[in-house]
Amino acid sequence: MSRVLQPPLVTGISPKEGPSWTKVTIRGENLGTGPADLIGLSICGHNCLLTAEWMSASKIVCRVGPAKDDKGEIIVTTKSGGLGTSTVSFKLLRPERIGILDQSAVWVNEMNYYDMRADRNKGISPLSLRPSNPLGIEIEKGKVPQTHMDQTFPGMSGDFTNENFSATWYLIENHEGSSFEQLKIAASNLKKQSAKKNEGSLAYVKGGLSTFFEAQDALAAIHQRLESEGTERVKGSMTQQLESILNRASDTADTLFQEVLGRKDKADSTRNALNVLQRFKFLFSLPLSIERNIQKGDYDVVINDYEKAKSLFGKTEVPVFKKVYDEVETRIGALRRLLVTKLLQTPSTLHDQKVYIRYLSDLRTPGDPAWQCINAQHSWILKLMLNCRNEFISGQKVSSGTLDLEGETCHVTPGRLSLAASSKRRDSLQTSQHGTWDFETPQQVQFVEKLTDVVISQLPNFWKLWISYVNGSLFSETGEKSAQVEKFKRNARQRQNDFKKMIEEVTNQLVKLIRGALLPTTLSREEMSSYGCWKNKTEITGPWLTQIIHNVRSCHEALSAMEIPNDLLQVIQDLLLELRVHCLIVTLLHTAEDVKRLADKEDWVVDNKGITSLPSQFEQCMIQMLQSLSEPLEVKPGEINVLQLDQVQDQATELSVSIIKVFINCLEQLSNKTDGINESHKVVLGSSSSDWFNNIQGGCSPTSQQRLLIILSNCQYLERHTFLNLINHFETHSFAGAEKIARVSMDAVRELDHNLFETYIERRADPITGSLEPGIYNGWFDWRHCPAPTGVRNYLKEALVNIIAVHAEVFSVSKDLVPRVLSKIVESVADEMCRIMQCVSSFSRNGALQAHLEISALRDALASYLNAESKSCFNQALETIPQIHSGSDKKILEELLNKYKRYAVLFHDLGNGRQNSINHRGSQGTLGGTQRRTHTIQLSQWDQQ
Repeated sequence: MSRVLQPPLVTGISPKEGPSWTKVTIRGENLGTGPADLIGLSICGHNCLLTAEWMSASKIVCRVGPAKDDKGEIIVTTKSGGLGTSTVSFKLLRPERIGILDQSAVWVNEMNYYDMRADRNKGISPLSLRPSNPLGIEIEKGKVPQTHMDQTFPGMSGDFTNENFSATWYLIENHEGSSFEQLKIAASNLKKQSAKKNEGSLAYVKGGLSTFFEAQDALAAIHQRLESEGTERVKGSMTQQLESILNRASDTADTLFQEVLGRKDKADSTRNALNVLQRFKFLFSLPLSIERNIQKGDYDVVINDYEKAKSLFGKTEVPVFKKVYDEVETRIGALRRLLVTKLLQTPSTLHDQKVYIRYLSDLRTPGDPAWQCINAQHSWILKLMLNCRNEFISGQKVSSGTLDLEGETCHVTPGRLSLAASSKRRDSLQTSQHGTWDFETPQQVQFVEKLTDVVISQLPNFWKLWISYVNGSLFSETGEKSAQVEKFKRNARQRQNDFKKMIEEVTNQLVKLIRGALLPTTLSREEMSSYGCWKNKTEITGPWLTQIIHNVRSCHEALSAMEIPNDLLQVIQDLLLELRVHCLIVTLLHTAEDVKRLADKEDWVVDNKGITSLPSQFEQCMIQMLQSLSEPLEVKPGEINVLQLDQVQDQATELSVSIIKVFINCLEQLSNKTDGINESHKVVLGSSSSDWFNNIQGGCSPTSQQRLLIILSNCQYLERHTFLNLINHFETHSFAGAEKIARVSMDAVRELDHNLFETYIERRADPITGSLEPGIYNGWFDWRHCPAPTGVRNYLKEALVNIIAVHAEVFSVSKDLVPRVLSKIVESVADEMCRIMQCVSSFSRNGALQAHLEISALRDALASYLNAESKSCFNQALETIPQIHSGSDKKILEELLNKYKRYAVLFHDLGNGRQNSINHRGSQGTLGGTQRRTHTIQLSQWDQQ
């Protein structure tokens, strides 16, 4: 089954007017795939298929028949396309019918008209004698392919008007399914048609039979008389008389018809002149017609008329014709130059370029217009790219929009997003340094966006133009021009390397322009003058670089979709790799700056675990950084994982470690920050941690000791939670150095924790241990001459009160720190008591009892916070004191210890964790006031006793 094509379309006919049997050339599109595909052709309503000669899919030659209509369309019908349409028309010129004696400017052949006397010599069109169905039976088309018929009957034809007509071919093609009876009827019909033709000749003879008889009788009488007289050559004879009569008849006829014959000769010369004038009229009107059609843009009409004139007068030697034809050539030369100018104009669409190239190909323009167009488009793209850079450098472009704080956007632009607060006590992380969010799109970002838009919009059409040039679809596919098309194809194949250099030049210029705006250090000094020179260059942050990477990737994907070879796009891949690495490094550096500014956002408000918002802000800042790197670190097809490059991996790991160290330094700076507070290391009796945190809630800064505790609490949280979460995020984002980051982070925070802890213990333990020895020997106390013991002395009570105050201070910040801090302070107290006891040279009986009482009472009061070292110190102290062997002394010691234990239960409550029931923060982080007042009253009673 044949493939259905587009319907035929007639776009030109030459000549456009003429009488019947004028030979015309029809031009158009889809005029059939071969002679057998053409099944219908009508001009002005008359079927002209018999005289049609198929030349190509765009050309048919035929003769115009005696149509009824004076003007009409040219309709072509094909098997493959069906009934066609026409955009032109043909005008049929009809000569007037003139009698034999009528005056006329042209001689008319009378044989084509009726003889009114006998109705003889009727003019009949030769084509009208061809019956549509000569056999007179139903036509049944056969299914034998045309190619098989050509092979079976070589050189023959099934057309009965053809000289090589084959009856067998005709019967197979038109009556393959006809029965034998139908063929017998067809034979009978042929006999009848032949008999009719013979009867026509016989009727002609019968109609003039009387005239023939009269002429024969006259001739016989003349012959008989001449024989009887025998005077054929005698003067005055009948023969001479007859000759004289005939001469006079001839002279009379000449005299009678001389004017008519003169008019005949004049008509012949006039007819010849009119034929010449008809051709001459077309040629002389052609220059003006060309000019008029050029102004209207009807280039197809101009080309058709030019081809007609060239076929008629291209090789003429007639001076007048030659002169006019030279003028036509001049106008066509101007048209070629006009079309070349339009072809090379920029910007222009791909469709217009193809149309102009086809026109120039039809006009046989010298050179290669298609290659000229490709060169012009190449230069235009390069110029557009440079103009884009120059516009931004000259300051003609401004920022495309801003993003305000409320989220109303004039133009959506990327920016460093703020982190939402994780709880009511955590501040959001704002990246703006001035309290408002106005992000102006940097010029380099706008430049890259516009530059990639230029490449994406221009390069695809440029590539399609080249593909059309290579496969020959730019040129008219007619039989006469096939050699020219092949020549153009050969030229295209020879210029493949030149076109490859053009694509390389475009991609290289794209890459260098982007490098000049973002990575100027990667350009040479010579390239900097052409592609760099960006003044007042705005620092491009990670999110803007991410948008740039997105634009460049989109450009690369668009060009890859056009099936441009990968080697031509490799420079863009290299640029993408460097941009991704640059974005990674810049993001890490900017994150370090953001982390450094976190110290200014510490509000010292702790939650129920003793943690401020600082660790959460740091964690969110790091997570935001990793999320912003998701797109740059994403590996697209054909790209390299930047984190697998050893140098990049090492640099990213070092920068990540530096971010951790920056945050640790921030914590250390916060711990050393005093804000001009004058503090006393000595904690007085009755001091309350609620006062400190009421001051914090009221806007006052915490003391240095409180800051140390808060930082210590934050360090523990970092070590146990934050850093572990961050390591998981680093591993999720394929950071190969996550293990090193984890190790360095843990080491740094542990070192800071150790230093801060030692500082706090030094500040709190030294005053307590320093007050022990002066308190013991207060009032010239001597272990050798002391009175009988009645209870623990005030120095011990004061030491316990100070330890309780430290407990309250630590507990008010973080209860998790209490065992660690109190154990260390108790260890210092135990060590100091051991040292003091070891320094005593001798004890009296009462002195030994007093020493045993105080050491045992202190040990029992602090039992909840004793560690191995403090227990060892207390044991050594007791071993230094003389042992009590007397039963009465042991009883006195036991009674005094039992009396003391009633008041020491306070410390046991603290140590046993009963303060878990205390509202840690009260109404804003304060210690429970009722129980604290109870402790104070008990200590006061103990002191009074």
